[in-house]
Amino acid sequence: MAQETPTPGAEQPPLSGPVAPGWPAPRLRGTRRHVLLAPAFGALLLIGWWLLAESGRYAPFIVPSPESVAARWWRLVEDGSLLRHMLVTLREVLSGLVIGVAAAFSLGYLIAKSRIAAYALTPYLVALQAVPIVAIAPLLIIWFGAGIASKVIICALLVFFPMLVNTVLGVRNISPDLRDLMRSLEATPLQTFWHLEMPAALPILLGGLKVSATLSVIGAVVGEFVSASAGLGYLINFGRGTYDTPLVIAAVFTLTALALLLYGVAAWLESVLLDWQDAA
Repeated sequence: MAQETPTPGAEQPPLSGPVAPGWPAPRLRGTRRHVLLAPAFGALLLIGWWLLAESGRYAPFIVPSPESVAARWWRLVEDGSLLRHMLVTLREVLSGLVIGVAAAFSLGYLIAKSRIAAYALTPYLVALQAVPIVAIAPLLIIWFGAGIASKVIICALLVFFPMLVNTVLGVRNISPDLRDLMRSLEATPLQTFWHLEMPAALPILLGGLKVSATLSVIGAVVGEFVSASAGLGYLINFGRGTYDTPLVIAAVFTLTALALLLYGVAAWLESVLLDWQDAA
């Protein structure tokens, strides 16, 4: 049989069934379902936790119920201790994050621009990263005291290496043609930095900032585990020593929320500073 060919201008049948006005497209419905995946998975984990606690196989101080953890968390909120300890940890986290990111960017830019600096410093930086931060945390407490200074240094050290690597990669991955263009325009080093190197390296730098934001929380908690009289890490240590498992879990959840908040701020900065890429 001869295949019928559509005549020009004739109305063609739809490839799929009709879509009622006002209904979202199938792709949009799929996107909305994807948004619900994370809350649904979290609800399943919460139900599993509740069933395990109610099964009676474990003592309440080993696997407390979600209700007891929520009640313990609310008591911490009511007496103001949670806010007080959270502000101590947040101060350590922000100070260490700023210092670590600034030092990593400065040294990473130097290594990316100078072969001599790269050959001289890279082995020592890699060796420093190979040492577990938990192993040198007691030394830092001895050298800098049990106050905020030692926690900030521990936090900055944990943040430093990921941001350093991303800085070196971001600056070195700039196209040589773009550098030749800036030289042909007789741009100064400062103009090259602001108009070429920073915009080109910014996506990789912000990726490193998101990683560093979460690691900064770990650094502060490691310092508080070793020696502290305040902070969320101190709360966890105190709860562990008194077998107050709901207190430990409540403090861990608060730390998780703090890390997610810092990651969200870094992601927001990425969306704002890289808005020009979407426009392009």
